[in-house]
Amino acid sequence: MALIEVRNLSKVFEREQSMFGGAKGQLRAVDDISLDIEQGETLGLVGESGSGKSTLGRLILRLIEPTSGSIRYNGRDLLSADRRDMRALRRDMQIIFQDPFGSLDPRMRVEEIIAEPLVIHGEFASGRRQRVIDLLHAVGLDESAMRRYPHEFSGGQRQRIGIARALALRPKFIVADEPVSALDVSVGAQIVNLLKDLQRDFGLTYLFISHSMPVVRYLATRIAVMRRGKLVEVGPTEQIVSAPSQEYTRALLSATPEIEMV
Repeated sequence: MALIEVRNLSKVFEREQSMFGGAKGQLRAVDDISLDIEQGETLGLVGESGSGKSTLGRLILRLIEPTSGSIRYNGRDLLSADRRDMRALRRDMQIIFQDPFGSLDPRMRVEEIIAEPLVIHGEFASGRRQRVIDLLHAVGLDESAMRRYPHEFSGGQRQRIGIARALALRPKFIVADEPVSALDVSVGAQIVNLLKDLQRDFGLTYLFISHSMPVVRYLATRIAVMRRGKLVEVGPTEQIVSAPSQEYTRALLSATPEIEMV
């Protein structure tokens, strides 16, 4: 059984009339998508900006409510879960955000940021500080980071802090939403390698969202290509890269130079 099962998922946003006279209407951000994500794999979701990738990731986590369709996590219907059930399920499903600057509260110390999910869910009350230290070590930071604020760190270090926060509750499934797009290439490569190591060490399943085919090729076991709210192609990574069936996929492959991931 797949860990995540998505069937005929759609999301339509209503567009209000703009101050410049733009017409009202509907934006079909996600259009009748069906896909599975297997336990332990990385599904790379790739497409140009505005294709609906991030919306799909948030729909799967129920951070946005869908217009229609179904989502099952480990066999359980997420859309029928009430608030109490979803609170429990969120221990298993977390997100790493694109922006390492805006996703961390500047008024909180790193210890508070990483411990916040533990406090909310009442986890590790007696050993909370040690849990934070262990998470910092897991993402390549040391104990001294606990007492500092986000503005004292580089972009790559902030993203490591965000990853540590996402790992706090020992999730099984993580949506990584463009986690390296705001970083320099070399720093981004370090973060991608960290995610790969963490997947092995923590037994994680990823939905890795990106516009970069080389990054997705390096990390993903399968690739799903998204365009204008629809999935246009899904398959094993090497099949998609070496023999894409869609012209759009070929354009994505040719638009991004290869990146050395070491």
